[in-house]
Amino acid sequence: MNRMLGKTVIITGAASGMGAASARRLALEGAKVLVTDLREDGAAQVAAEIREQGLIADHARLDVTREDDWQAAVDRALTQWRQVNVLVNNAGLPGTPETWDQATLDGLSQLIALNLNGQFLGIKAVLPHMKKAGGGSIVNMSSIAGMICFPNLHPGYGASKGANRLLSKGAAVDLAAFGIRVNSVHPGLIHTPQSAYLFEDPEIVKAVLSKIPLSRPGKPEEVANVVLFLASDESSYVTGAELVVDGGYTTL
Repeated sequence: MNRMLGKTVIITGAASGMGAASARRLALEGAKVLVTDLREDGAAQVAAEIREQGLIADHARLDVTREDDWQAAVDRALTQWRQVNVLVNNAGLPGTPETWDQATLDGLSQLIALNLNGQFLGIKAVLPHMKKAGGGSIVNMSSIAGMICFPNLHPGYGASKGANRLLSKGAAVDLAAFGIRVNSVHPGLIHTPQSAYLFEDPEIVKAVLSKIPLSRPGKPEEVANVVLFLASDESSYVTGAELVVDGGYTTL
């Protein structure tokens, strides 16, 4: 407990799944959490659930592809708590089953806009405030699809998640002088609303689980625990790292 005491966190895509689990986990450890999402009602519900536990949270609608939305979210956190110490760039579009023949440039543009540009804009928005505070932690959510290839997913998904890796590494190098750490998290198959369609087909589930040494999908809370480590001072000597949460999938 209290590993995040005194820290203010902005987390995106936090109305459900890994984002919501991370928001709850960070708040439980003492953080003041601004829960953001394009779905404002979902963000509001998660923030309300956190407050019902006697913890500290607010919410804001945030389209991560819009600079003005980012500025409004940062301003809200500063107005409430006067600082921003942690950014969790969790928002993103999932990969959908599409062959090269089916994939479109519009689909690619959407994936890049949300999965890559959104993280870039988030870092830019919090940067002056983290510099002023003398440091901070940025956690960028990627995927094992940014590390290895998955057949028949829209090719832009893996490309955008791979770009998250190098965005994080580049930022880690450039921002280290300001005491700002930047790391990425790479989940595998995690049971969330975004991945629910995969669990509708028993044959797909069987095929995927056969490639996971731990023989099960992950839970959002298991990803949240990794986010907590990277957000907290427990990882004070960790930057530019890629933490994989995949039950061993990428080891095979």
